[in-house]
Amino acid sequence: MGGFGFLDILIFGGVALFLIFRLGNVLGKRTGHQEPPPADPFGISRDAEKADQDDDTVVQLPRGNRGSEDQIPGHESDRAEGPLDAGLTQITVADPSFESGEFLNGAKIAFEMILGAYSQGDEDTLRNLLDDSVLDPFLAAIADRADKGHRLEEVLIGIDGADILEAKMEGTTALVTVKFVSQQAHALYDADGQVIDGDPNKITSVTDIWAFSRDTRSRDPNWLLAATRSSN
Repeated sequence: MGGFGFLDILIFGGVALFLIFRLGNVLGKRTGHQEPPPADPFGISRDAEKADQDDDTVVQLPRGNRGSEDQIPGHESDRAEGPLDAGLTQITVADPSFESGEFLNGAKIAFEMILGAYSQGDEDTLRNLLDDSVLDPFLAAIADRADKGHRLEEVLIGIDGADILEAKMEGTTALVTVKFVSQQAHALYDADGQVIDGDPNKITSVTDIWAFSRDTRSRDPNWLLAATRSSN
């Protein structure tokens, strides 16, 4: 008579229980092959990033803080010696944790947060993300706007691109210059609510050149904005 015997059923049942047990162990544990959480070179938490994405109000930076190319740390003319890769290598040697892709991701978040903080007069955020060399002009512009009763309204439609232009070491300080191309709509209102600069309904492509710096000997791993310039 065909079919499985009682002993056969017990054997197959035991094998099935063993496989289920092993599968549960594998799915229930983390292994060393899983990717670690992404690095945060600008010290911006994920909560802060989400909050910034929910707020689309940003601002055009104060013109007085935008110098020529030669005034921006890490930004040199077309006569610059050495390729970009050489500068990035120098930074990596001084700071093994540096990775250009992670840096650019952090730089784009910092770009949005700094613009938003300036627009809203959020001095605490600016103090955390700006170097002392550029902080004072930002704070002075905010104070001047408040004294005049002006209100700045600018919407960041989106960042079209972010590229590293130059990178180098100056002593123990790493300097990385990034070009941001973004779409923005800008309007400055006076105390009576009248537009005195810009057009809130006009979207403009804006190119900003920002330089970020970090002392590679410092225990603080965060990068700071060291200079800004707009080519528009």
